Amino acid sequence: MSAASRVIDLTNIKVACRECSLARLCLPMGLERADMDRLDAIMSRPRPLRRGEHLFRAGDNFRSLFAVRSGSLKVYTPCQDGTEQVLGFHLPGELVGLDAIEHERHVCSAKGLETTTVCTMPYERLQDLVGDIPSLHHHFMKLISKELARDEAMLLLLGKGNAEERLATFLLSLSQRFRERGFSESEFNLSMSRHDIGNYLGLAVETVSRMFSRLQDEGVVTVHRKNIQLHDLGRLRAMIHLPEPGSPMRCG
Repeated sequence: MSAASRVIDLTNIKVACRECSLARLCLPMGLERADMDRLDAIMSRPRPLRRGEHLFRAGDNFRSLFAVRSGSLKVYTPCQDGTEQVLGFHLPGELVGLDAIEHERHVCSAKGLETTTVCTMPYERLQDLVGDIPSLHHHFMKLISKELARDEAMLLLLGKGNAEERLATFLLSLSQRFRERGFSESEFNLSMSRHDIGNYLGLAVETVSRMFSRLQDEGVVTVHRKNIQLHDLGRLRAMIHLPEPGSPMRCG
């Protein structure tokens, strides 16, 4: 199957956890069928969010964690002047709402970037299951750790990276996350706007557009509306001094 034929298409994702093609991402591997059924039983699957519709808003009481099934979400903090500070984008198989556990209140907002479906996991019922199924506790700790590592990497990038490095890191992050889901790592759709990308990366929208144009002129990428093709992943990695997969890390 060609890479082009594996461009992300999430309309056929099955509903039940044990049948879901994303279960290996948001659920622990090797969970017994009976335990999977118990977890599936506490989940609800509300109607799809429309583009621009909120899953939750900053200040809402925390009741559930959410796993993205299809589509994508933007997580942001509303600012006093009416603008937004984009904190990240969530793709299928990723959990949303972990940051609200401590204070039992959402500190940010999440809304659909396109038609988006989620699985809802009531947190109190999930805690009961975690007590009975040790692998669930371990798995959620790993998920939280992964989120923290991603946030730390982005903070480092925003503090030291130039515009080219920031955009290259963003594209490589999306490429890796799509690959983990079994889709093409070199061709996918950008559901977020240039403005949202710039907001997230701390760049002006004009700079984002200029960087995309430069990468396209150099043959590194091809951009057509929301579709992007990455022709030279090695070049993108070199921009941020990231070794090829399987190569030893260089320190010092």
